Amino acid sequence: MADENTQEEQSTEAREKPVEEQLEQGQNTTEPVDTEGDDEKIDQEEKLPFPTAAVVRLMKANMDHEKMIKKDVKIEMNKWLGKMCAKVSKEMNKFPYVMMHRHEFEQAKRQFEDLDNFEKEKQRILAHFEAIKHDIKRLERDLGKAEEEHEIKLDKND
Repeated sequence: MADENTQEEQSTEAREKPVEEQLEQGQNTTEPVDTEGDDEKIDQEEKLPFPTAAVVRLMKANMDHEKMIKKDVKIEMNKWLGKMCAKVSKEMNKFPYVMMHRHEFEQAKRQFEDLDNFEKEKQRILAHFEAIKHDIKRLERDLGKAEEEHEIKLDKND
């Protein structure tokens, strides 16, 4: 009976610890862990621009189900999103208008989205360069053969 109480106490303790601590201590983490409470603690400890739970929900929606996110990653993602919001807002502030509309927002965020487009354009250009290199090699071979044939004809005429 004492063993049953000890096991029950251990499982209760395991549920109360964050997943990261359970993994470090080698405890079973198959039981669902409530991270919403942890997110609220993070919000209270740090002065973060957005609710951590909302940020984590967005992150997890784009990650595999079994992936876990450490506290420092949640905090840094939240801070980074806040910085991005501030940068876009500063760009919008450059417009002379009092009322900001979607068009101004689209223009302000364009430079940040252009970075993604830049990478795609870079890959397209590199692929085009490779095609040009292959064309040059083919032309060199073709010209080399034409020169060799021309040299052979000249040798026969001598």
